This record gives sequence, C-alpha cells and structure tokens, in this order.
Amino acid sequence: MKWVYTSQRKEYANALTELGRTRTDVVVLDADLSSSTRTVEFAKKFPERFFNCGIAEQNMMGTAAGLAASGKVVFASTFAVFATGRCWDQIRQSIAYPNLDVKIVATHAGITVGGDGASHQALEDIGLMRSLPNMTVIVPADGIEAYKAVKAVADHCGPCYVRLGRADVPMLTSVDSEFIIGKAAVLREGSDVTLVGCGQMVAACMDAAEELHKRGVEAEVINMSTVKPLDEEVLLRSVEKTGAVVTAEEHSITTGLGSAVASVLGENLPSPMKMIGTPDCFGESGESEELMRRYGLTAERVALAAEEVIRRKKQ
Repeated sequence: MKWVYTSQRKEYANALTELGRTRTDVVVLDADLSSSTRTVEFAKKFPERFFNCGIAEQNMMGTAAGLAASGKVVFASTFAVFATGRCWDQIRQSIAYPNLDVKIVATHAGITVGGDGASHQALEDIGLMRSLPNMTVIVPADGIEAYKAVKAVADHCGPCYVRLGRADVPMLTSVDSEFIIGKAAVLREGSDVTLVGCGQMVAACMDAAEELHKRGVEAEVINMSTVKPLDEEVLLRSVEKTGAVVTAEEHSITTGLGSAVASVLGENLPSPMKMIGTPDCFGESGESEELMRRYGLTAERVALAAEEVIRRKKQ
C-alpha cells in the first residue's frame, strides 16, 4: 500500500499553538529539547506560558505538578526515554497519586529513534505509564490522530501520557475520523483474524491485511490508540468473531499493548494469540527502517503471525 507520511511532532506543535490561542490556562514545559519536540512553536507565540526547565526532567515534572495544582493544564515534553524512566518516581508521587492535570507528551519513542541507540530508544515507556493508577496512555497512529489526541487530553481530567515518534509515519486517519479517549477504531472488517496495532504499527497491520487478502485470509484491523484504558468491548467483539489475534507495537511485548490485550483475553476470551514487538531486550544503533526489520516490526512478520494463530485455532 502506498502511504502519505505525516509528522506527529509537527501536529503536536499545531495542536499546542491552537490551544494556546483559545485557552489561557494551558502552559508548556520542556527539558531543553523544544526544537526536537517542537514545543518551540508554542514558545514563539506564548513565551510567558512556556518554561524551559533545562536538562532536569525530574524537576520539570515537579514544576508541572505545582502548576497543575494551581489550576493550570500543563503539557510537559521531552524524549520518551527521559519523560518516563528518569522521572517515574516524580510522576508517581507528584502527578499520578494526586491525579493532577499534567499531560506528558513524549517524542522520540521506540526503536525508530535509530542512530541514538539503546540509551535513547524507549521500549518500556508504555509499560511504565500503564502501571500507574489514574494515568491514561495514548499512542496515536499518525500525525492527524496525534493532533486530535493532544486536543482531547487538554479536556481530559487527570494525568495523560501521549507517545509520539521521531520519524514521519503513514497517514491512516482523516480529519473527519472520530477520536475519543478509550475508544478503538476498526479500520478494516474481517472474519479470520484480528490484528490489533498502536502507533505506526497500525499501518503495518493494514499492509499485512492487504497481503493476507491476496492469500484468501480476511483480517480485521483495530487501531488501539488508547492503550489504557483499553477498549475491551471492541476487542472482545472482534476476537469473538475471528477467534485469533495478533498484536503489533513498536515497544516491548512484555509490558505494552500485547500484554494489555493478553490480560483482557485471558480473563474473558482465551484465544490463539501472537505478539509482534521487541522481545525482552534493549535496542541498538542503526537506521530506523533497518532496525524495524531486524526486530521483526514489519507487515510481513504480522502476516506470518496471523497465519500461525489461524492454524492454531483450527487445531
């Protein structure tokens, strides 16, 4: 399938600046990476509501908590590996526990950070944020959905984690597509297997479904952009119909979307299942596309996994 590509970071900046124009309670914090996260666009237009906290991510989260406790809606941004791991304790104690309106929008998530290597490739951030009570976790599929997610979390009560990538991603949704926190979208109907993806792996699921169709297999594709709370209703309805499921994420399978889906199915509808994502390992330096192939984050791998779970359900 030929894709048009969109920038999630650019759309984050667009949504932020629009929020800045319409809402005086919105403030933005960054940890000396505003050019990369694109919060610099907000800073140019609303310098009095932008705070560069320097390379001090833990302090940034504490400052965000203080501003939120004072009635502000706070967007705090840096790279995903720093936004979640370096300041997990501050997020837990000062943001999630008091249930404050801090929206952590992290960029440069996943293996596609590329040449920066394992130290900068967040493959466990969804799991870290999923584990926190009160935290909503969103992984937009493309730039358009990233824009809508930022607008949505601004109106959502409580802390949120929005995970964005570094590289441009295929455009799957349209400006008319509905985005509701906690609701999944069925992008393609099918009867033989359910493919559940988040982030840029949703496009891989769509490509896999096209290939499977050529082989006589009809795959249903779900964009599970909200990983927490998971849309159990849409998931269970689909898997009840297809009887088999494959999850796909640019994240570790031990703590991410795959484990969230497995937990729901294990309690409600045990089914043949395969998880596509990184194994229990760190990443490595390399070109983004090369790393995606090395770790099996491809449409081909999704299609092979789909055929495997279909065979298993027939046994």
